[in-house]
Amino acid sequence: MAASLRFLIPAMWCIWAAFWIAASFGTKPTRWREPIGSRASHVIMLFAAVLLLTKPRWLPPMLSVRFVPAGNLLPVLGAIMVAAGIGFAAWARAHLGRNWSGIVTVKEDHALVRTGPYRVVRHPIYTGLLLALIGTAAAIGEWRGILAVICALIGFLWKIRVEERRMSENFPEYSQYRQQTAALIPLLY
Repeated sequence: MAASLRFLIPAMWCIWAAFWIAASFGTKPTRWREPIGSRASHVIMLFAAVLLLTKPRWLPPMLSVRFVPAGNLLPVLGAIMVAAGIGFAAWARAHLGRNWSGIVTVKEDHALVRTGPYRVVRHPIYTGLLLALIGTAAAIGEWRGILAVICALIGFLWKIRVEERRMSENFPEYSQYRQQTAALIPLLY
């Protein structure tokens, strides 16, 4: 990976993390919270994705084998995907405002948001983060990146299932929203 991109992509992820932490203050009080056992199911998969991307020395050597030849094209495209994905996720997070939570919750006076990025997909934060993870994996160019994306996708799909069930229970109009708007990938799923 080009030397400048070796720092740019982690810097973008660090900026995203700082924004995420700062934006977590001032949310509405929680009325219901996902049980810890259910939460662990998706958190473990997302944690595995992070370890795969950030700790290559801890992994079996075969996961650090390149699946594409080294060069600058994929790292540059990957950095663009990371920026676009993080930007989309941040837009979605800002658009949710005080309704946001890092875990599946129902807030006091919770509102069903269907505007902005939520007009395109029902879970735009996961869409953006998945795009950023795919960009990171492309920039790395090693099998561990593909495995990380698979782990994250499994974690997001699990969390989507839990969220969808809770949203359907709390918002009668959610059924119509599900029929009109893709969950994760516009026009596909």
